Amino acid sequence: MLAAFRLLSIEPYLPSSTLRVLRLSFAKFGRTELRILLSLGNIVLFFHPDARVPGLPYRMLDFAGAIAIAAMSVMAVVAAIAHTRQLYLEETI
Repeated sequence: MLAAFRLLSIEPYLPSSTLRVLRLSFAKFGRTELRILLSLGNIVLFFHPDARVPGLPYRMLDFAGAIAIAAMSVMAVVAAIAHTRQLYLEETI
């Protein structure tokens, strides 16, 4: 989860040097909001370390962590594809 978070945190700086555009959020969800959600997850873990997903054999935060990794990875891949497409279009003009 840390690797996906770092990838998503670094992602805004790469297009800023090539596209001259700095966007600090992705679909109105920025790094600060992401940090707040991760902090809330840590607070829940502190008070309920053995909380389980109803109907599944997984712990709540393991399940939430897998969803967070998938969501952050998808956000990074979508942004990379969009930036690559934009760079390609600018190069062909």
